[in-house]
Amino acid sequence: MVSETPNPQQLALIPERHPQHDLFICDVADAVLKDVMPQMEHPFYSLSKKPETSIRRYEHNGQWLQVTPSVKGLATIYDKDILIYCISQIMAKLKNNEPVSKRVRINSRDLLIFANRGTAGKDYEALQDAIERIRGTTISTNIRTGDEEQTDTFGLIDASSIRRKHGLNGRLLSCEITLSDWVFNAIRHNEVLTLHRDYFRLRRPIERRIYELVRKHCGQQASWKVSLDILLKKSGSKSSPKEFRRSLRELAASDHLPDYFVSFDESSDMATFQNRGTMKGALTASEPWTGHLDADAYGDARNVSPGWDVHYLEQEWRMWLGDNEIVPKSPERHFVKFCQSWFEKRGKP
Repeated sequence: MVSETPNPQQLALIPERHPQHDLFICDVADAVLKDVMPQMEHPFYSLSKKPETSIRRYEHNGQWLQVTPSVKGLATIYDKDILIYCISQIMAKLKNNEPVSKRVRINSRDLLIFANRGTAGKDYEALQDAIERIRGTTISTNIRTGDEEQTDTFGLIDASSIRRKHGLNGRLLSCEITLSDWVFNAIRHNEVLTLHRDYFRLRRPIERRIYELVRKHCGQQASWKVSLDILLKKSGSKSSPKEFRRSLRELAASDHLPDYFVSFDESSDMATFQNRGTMKGALTASEPWTGHLDADAYGDARNVSPGWDVHYLEQEWRMWLGDNEIVPKSPERHFVKFCQSWFEKRGKP
């Protein structure tokens, strides 16, 4: 079974390696598809196949984000394949206790094959356009703490460099991109989920987006029920409710969404996604880790997760270990790191 995230000893390799200077080479042929959860939760990417050049704003439960395109247009959900590839490669190396960095070198052909794309000249040109859109897309979002609000602005990648074969129409050979701190920090804080390999076989943008949302919200639970209005809002789709409803009906009828069955109730305008049981590490087949924790670990856990019941967090941690079949080498250190990540992600209860 493939674990969702590496243990703290593996993650500790990241800050010790001065990632802004090192170069990470993507060379894992069979990397498991991974994505960071913030990218799956929020509608950062355009679902249009035509350039989208208007600023989009999304608000939900007091949080807002604004996505600003460059003159090339917003990054699309297909452009996101590049980041999925980089994240998958980094996670594969971490799993093997190898050092990683936010500066990543990509072999263009390997990326195209990984993403189930063609390898004709137009496919290489499309790859360069995608990199430019990702580089030019800027995101602003608010973070609330008490009675204060902070606005952060960042990109999906910080820089890019492209190598071509010599000549006027030389083919793109490789590229280097520097992941933004936002993406790299999501990796560091275990905010990563595995995607089904058939994700890249989903041809319609809305199908990919719905899969991301269901994978994030349903995960390995038995089912997830959501209203059409909320699903439409979270998807970032520009479709009308009528068009979106039709897309859901078609998705339910085709029954080809990876990992989940889809049903749609016309009378209540609710969609239900049921787990197919195809994911490795399904909750029904998992047992919590039952190893021993030293008493001192609870005090350290309270320090890094103020306000949270550490015994509740311990249950969550043990279930997470069981789901991913992880046996921690240093349980106390692993548990404290889990609590710290939990607090950094959710804040005080």
